[in-house]
Amino acid sequence: MSLHTIALVVNGERQETQVSARRLLADLLRDDLHLTGTKRGCETGVCGACSVLVDGEVVKSCLSLAVHADGCAITTVEGLARGDELHPVQDAFMRCGGLQCGYCTPGFVMASCALLAKNPHPTEHEVRKGLNGNLCRCTGYSQIVESVMDAAEMMQKNVQEKVPHGN
Repeated sequence: MSLHTIALVVNGERQETQVSARRLLADLLRDDLHLTGTKRGCETGVCGACSVLVDGEVVKSCLSLAVHADGCAITTVEGLARGDELHPVQDAFMRCGGLQCGYCTPGFVMASCALLAKNPHPTEHEVRKGLNGNLCRCTGYSQIVESVMDAAEMMQKNVQEKVPHGN
């Protein structure tokens, strides 16, 4: 089996490792880098539990080869918080009940972050459409959508507070 040396930035830290040509990105993240927030769900790309950001785009890591991540920046759910301060999406999921068992939550959080980066003011319909690649068996989606809408509002408030006002 051929080994390939890859270099990538995971949650802000440069990583260099050898992987087989068929090693999945999900396996690299979970088993080699011990970032277990990325869940293996269906392993067919249907459920979205394995979603991570690769150069800011949502990628289902159970379908992605690790060698294709060479030179990329990857963000997992572990890379969102800053110390003890949760990312607004993580905070909103907790406050609004957007998680139940928590298994699908990392994938939803990552997809939500990508959605809000592209569309900071989504409508409910846009949130539902943006998260349609993720499945949850517990919440019925209402609280997940509410969480994303709340996070969008929180993030907008944070931006407005940082913008200097005219004298």
